[in-house]
Amino acid sequence: MPKQTVLITGGAGFIGSHLCQKLLSGNYRVICLDNFITGSRNNLKPFSKDRNFRLEVCDVSRGMEISGKLDYVLHCASLASPKDYLNFPIQTLEVGSQGTLNALNLAKKNKAVFMLFSTSEVYGDPLEHPQKESYWGHVNSIGVRGCYDESKRFAEAITMAYYRVHKVDTRIARIFNAYGPRMRHNDGRVVPNFIEQALKGKPLTVYGQGRQTRSFCYIDDLTDGLLRLMLSKENLPVNLGNPREFTIMQLVNLVLKLTGSKSKIAFRRLPQDDPRKRQPNIAKARKLLGWEPTVTLEDGLKRTISWFQG
Repeated sequence: MPKQTVLITGGAGFIGSHLCQKLLSGNYRVICLDNFITGSRNNLKPFSKDRNFRLEVCDVSRGMEISGKLDYVLHCASLASPKDYLNFPIQTLEVGSQGTLNALNLAKKNKAVFMLFSTSEVYGDPLEHPQKESYWGHVNSIGVRGCYDESKRFAEAITMAYYRVHKVDTRIARIFNAYGPRMRHNDGRVVPNFIEQALKGKPLTVYGQGRQTRSFCYIDDLTDGLLRLMLSKENLPVNLGNPREFTIMQLVNLVLKLTGSKSKIAFRRLPQDDPRKRQPNIAKARKLLGWEPTVTLEDGLKRTISWFQG
């Protein structure tokens, strides 16, 4: 049977590069598109010489010209860290809107499966806990985080419009707080922030009192879920995340324990619209995909810390 070809936008990023590697090991051809605004060529080194891998440098918001038949189009390109989308709000909105349209049109042209990498941020600061796919969310569209939240909400809306109008075979993954090796040292998200600060003996920056919760999913678990979703027949959104909920202070204490750091804690004012709770209901993923995370937060952090130590 001939190899199928998968195109991944944002394939040089944290999640994208891990999925590229998983697909290559699973006997697919992979075309990676990236403009390297946040992605890194270093993320591609483990597999860049694979004859089934191809890199195209482009901004998917400006368009993409790809020759040859595509079986899957995976739209991963995004500025997912608050540090990035607060610095590049317009580019964040562009990749979620025009970038998604361009990727959808490419999938439509090729009669390919289209998968959107969405986010738990579509739920905003949720009034439902834990969050299931039927929840509509609680989002401030004009707040500083709105550029990211609404870019993903629009991306989901246009994906479903292409499903209903053009019969594009869609998948939507709502990803909750993924972490692991290949996150940038200056990424700005909580796990790399704490690890980097702890390893350097700097104070760990905690916003508010650290009582807000997150659910951390190790990258190997996430890519397994993404591949299962890609191969499924589910056209509507599916939560992919770890249902174990931790406070930020619990994460602080675990990072300090695993690094042996003597760092202090520096408390800062809570940012605008920062979600107070974040926990996925993954009953749908369990039932449809036979998937749930297996890597504990402690084990995942050990692997991530080891990578940060180089």
